[in-house]
Parts: sequence; C-alpha cells; structure tokens
Amino acid sequence: MTGSSLRRLLPLVSLLLLLAALGFLSVSVQASRGDADPHYRTCVDECQNTGIIASNIISHCSSLENDSTSAGTSWYTQEALGMQWKQLNCMTDCRYYCMMQREEERRLGGLSPVQYHGKWPFKRVSVFQEPLSAALSVLNLLMHFTGWLSFFLLVKYKLPLRPQTKRTYYEYTGLWHIYAILSMNAWIWSSVFHTRDIDLTEKLDYSSAVAVLGYSLILTLLRIFNVKDAAARVMFAAPILAFVTTHILYLNFYELDYGWNMKVCVAMGVVQIVAWATWAGVTRHPSRFKLWVVVFGGALAMLLEVFDFPPYKGYADAHSLWHASTVPLTYLWWSFIKDDAEFRTSTLTLVKKAR
Repeated sequence: MTGSSLRRLLPLVSLLLLLAALGFLSVSVQASRGDADPHYRTCVDECQNTGIIASNIISHCSSLENDSTSAGTSWYTQEALGMQWKQLNCMTDCRYYCMMQREEERRLGGLSPVQYHGKWPFKRVSVFQEPLSAALSVLNLLMHFTGWLSFFLLVKYKLPLRPQTKRTYYEYTGLWHIYAILSMNAWIWSSVFHTRDIDLTEKLDYSSAVAVLGYSLILTLLRIFNVKDAAARVMFAAPILAFVTTHILYLNFYELDYGWNMKVCVAMGVVQIVAWATWAGVTRHPSRFKLWVVVFGGALAMLLEVFDFPPYKGYADAHSLWHASTVPLTYLWWSFIKDDAEFRTSTLTLVKKAR
C-alpha cells in the first residue's frame, strides 16, 4: 500500500472519529432509570431487612442479625471487618436479585432493559458479575504480557546493543516498558472490577484506564515527532501528566462523573488515533500497514464504547465486545512496536557504520 493510497484513506478515519466524537458529545448523562424505580427500591429494602427475595435466601443478610454484637467493636478488629463484608455482600446480592426480578417483570410487560446503578443487568456466573468482560479482560492482560515479553527478549537479546553502555539502540525501549506495566495494571483492575463491582474496584479500574490512556498519548507524541532529548520529552509530558493526575484525583476524591470521564477518555483516544493515522499516512515505516489496521480497528472499537446497548442474553454488551476487539489489536500493536524497534535499530547501526 503506497503513501498516496494511505493518505486517501484519511477521510474515512476522520469520519469514524467524527461519529465517535458526536456520539459522546450527544449522549446525555442521566441517573440510571432502574435504581430510581420505586418497585426496585422497595424490593432492595425488604431484601436487606428479611434476607429473602422470592425463593432466594440471602445468607449474608440473614446472618447480620446474629452478628450484631460485633457492631460496636473497633474498626480494625476482625469481627467489624467481617460485619462490613457481610453487609456489602447483602447489599450487592439484594440489588442483583431485585434487578433480575424487576427486569423479568419489565420483559413480561414488553419493556426494554434499563440500567441499574450505571450498569446494564448482567447475569452472574458463579462469583463473576460480568463474566464475559472479566474473561476478556484477563485475555487482554495475557496479550499485553506476551507482547511485552517478546519485545523485551527482542531488544535485550536479539538486537545489537551499544558497545559502550550495553544499552539498546532503540530510543523508546524504556518508555514501552512503562507502557506495558501500566497496560497490564489496567487490565488487572478491569478483570477485578468486572468480577466484583464495588466502589474501590470501580475507582481503581477507572483510574488505571485513565493513567494508561494519558501515558499512551505522551508516548504517541514522543514517537511520531521523534523526540529524543530528555528536556523536550519533559516539555511534551508535563502538561498531559498534570491534566491526567488532576482528573484521577477528581474522580477519586471529588466526584466519579461517568459522563465527564468518558469524554476525557474518548478525547485522548481520538487524539492518539488521529496522530498515528496522520503519521502512518506520511511516513515510510516498513510496518505502517499494521499501524493502519490498528488505527482503523481502534476507531471502530471506540464506537462500541460510545454507542452502548443492553447485553444480549444477559452476557454480551457493547463494552464486552470492545474488550473482544482489543485482543487481536493488542497482538498487532505489539507486533508493530517490535518492528519499530528493529527498524530504528537497523537505521541507527547503518548510520554508525557509514561514518
């Protein structure tokens, strides 16, 4: 594929990104209709008081009365912590069974599914609250680990090293190592959050995702502009780091604003896709075709995050499909990174020999 043909594809990328931008700007952020339903709220209150909903007995709720003697103990004692955990399980179990009961009533009445506490009604599998998204998060974690490991082995043992320092010729080796750590951390917390959705795991998942997106944006700019000077790298990174840090603090200590967070994440993703798409259209990088596939795939996957829909059969929703789409894209992305390391190393060693 020639550079001119790649440049002709830029309008298509721009169209996909425009759809994504219009989507997240037009989506109104409202409180979930499901948890505002008085029938649902009454069900949850009765369940927490009695430990019974329909034919289900919530053991965590029924055991709270027996454990009430430990309620006055210090917060750091085992009894108090166990009491808090049972109360948490009681609440989450009651919410789940009441949600499923209410959704069945809505289905019989010909109504479509609604969200509860910001999430669609998913069917549990054992302890997994969103089994498909949790499994795909683990798969993405493995893809990043194997991709990073093959990159590490390539630059450390297969490509030539600088004779004096024994460091790699590739100028972005350390930066990609940091990217791998942040990516694996994000997918770890994604798998935990989709397994057990509580306030702590939710904030860790959101914060980790923002961190890797912000760092990816920095790395994108450094690579496409071929920034190698340490001072110049700091100038590129400082404002983005300041914004990302402020945003994470805002989510954790002020307000977990889902709508604003989605806009921030999509905006950072759009900037990265536009930057890589433009660079792929003008560069003569030998692996630019792989980059184009990642760019198009990333743009399409972003639409899944924006235009959400209820889970099919209670399992597969737009977010889980986004997790599925990132698996092959992650493999191809690390393949491009390794090709880039080989390309830059080959270029620099040839220049050195020519001197």
